[in-house]
Amino acid sequence: MADEGKAKVGDYMTRDVATVSPDDTVREVAKRIGESDDHSGFPVCDGRHVEGFVTARDLLLERDHVPIFKIMTSDLLVAHPEMDVDDAARVILRSGIQRLPVVDDAGNLVGIISNADVIRSQIERATPGKVDKLLRTLENIHDVDAREEHRSVTLSDLTPTQGKVYADELQGRKYELERGLAEPLVVVDVAGNMLLADGHHRVKAATKLGIEEMDAYVIVIDEKIELGMAETARKEDLETIEDIEAVDYARHPLVETTQRLQETS
Repeated sequence: MADEGKAKVGDYMTRDVATVSPDDTVREVAKRIGESDDHSGFPVCDGRHVEGFVTARDLLLERDHVPIFKIMTSDLLVAHPEMDVDDAARVILRSGIQRLPVVDDAGNLVGIISNADVIRSQIERATPGKVDKLLRTLENIHDVDAREEHRSVTLSDLTPTQGKVYADELQGRKYELERGLAEPLVVVDVAGNMLLADGHHRVKAATKLGIEEMDAYVIVIDEKIELGMAETARKEDLETIEDIEAVDYARHPLVETTQRLQETS
């Protein structure tokens, strides 16, 4: 994983990418798009080498037998796995595209990064630096010793410290979990009381998928003290993941900002 603030495209791109061949026909590609819930277009590859991109719009009014290489977009924007996610975000937003193919130095397809992946890179990123900062803060505020562990935690043991999550963002978290892309949670273990500090969208999505355990950075405090987040949980009657409300009448501020940028680009 890249250092905090320097996330790379390779950290967040989807590696298993569906493609089409330049010799596939309009009819074949249209059938694949029509049968898919996830794809409105495909990278066009000769072997692994990226030749272009084709979208549903490109297929409109074209005859069924026309080969894709005649209608695909060949002047293609692409990213490199070592490119900063922030730079990829600028390309995606300014160009108005939704997906950016990722190629290696030889021009071979190694992944694809979408506007959803860019958003995911900015929300609830649990990096070692972020965890260390929280650990030091807790030590200084409460005058206690703390240590960090990296382990699997049982979701039913967690006490949430945030009462609401955004329903639209849960879809992104579900997407990540189904593809094994989710970041670790951040949990504070205070003498056995497991407080969820970061990752409420992830655990809510995980419970909907029947996932019982997740990877986590755990800050361990052996002394029995009450943290501010524990007081918040008590005041809001938060005891289990089921107590987290999924709000469907509001969108995450970063999602709204990204959409506004797309609309004005």
